[in-house]
Amino acid sequence: MKIIYRISDAGYSKVKPDYVSNENCLSNFVDAFGWEDLHIIADNVSEETNAMMLKYVPQACIEYVEVGNGAGTFNLALDLALLYEDDDIVYFLENDYIHTPDAKKILAEGFEIGASFVSLYDHPDKYLSPDRGGNPYCQGGAEDTRVYLTGNSHWKITNSTTMTFAAKVKTLKKTESILREFTNETHPHDFQMFLKLREDNELLITPIPGRSTHGESAWLSPLIKWNKYA
Repeated sequence: MKIIYRISDAGYSKVKPDYVSNENCLSNFVDAFGWEDLHIIADNVSEETNAMMLKYVPQACIEYVEVGNGAGTFNLALDLALLYEDDDIVYFLENDYIHTPDAKKILAEGFEIGASFVSLYDHPDKYLSPDRGGNPYCQGGAEDTRVYLTGNSHWKITNSTTMTFAAKVKTLKKTESILREFTNETHPHDFQMFLKLREDNELLITPIPGRSTHGESAWLSPLIKWNKYA
């Protein structure tokens, strides 16, 4: 499994729990996944952030860039991912996620189902109706889906996620034009991207409960006490 981790000091303004920080998320990631197959794309990072990263990963893991936006660094990550072997799993990861200790095992297990894309984040917008700020395809606070069982988790098909997800390289090659189409501005259009992928029968799954959460206070993956892992 290859991990491409994107970090920047110029991220979007979000309300986050106090335990979600660049350092806590990187430390948590290294605990769960290790750094041996890690490539960090560090966009416009400060000396302080660089020193923090070097506490957890070797210098050789870090590529320094000056892009200034999330869509641009995702495209750099995609460029790199397409150089790997076709059957390699690539996990694209942003710098504000917390993982459970079994996240790496569960992520790999997800590909046993045969889905094209796997996210560890059980997005809570799938449990809210649109009039409450939820996903527009979740009328009544639930989405139409199918549920699967693997050795250590339940999984569901879901309609969208963030720009933190995993896929095999052969899938990335097959869907490259769609991935590029929705990341050709400064901000990725992840929701529309995954809807388009779904139209092409490239399905996305996520475990229930999630094994990671986006570090935004209003949208934490449900049923897990994330502060104990940070």
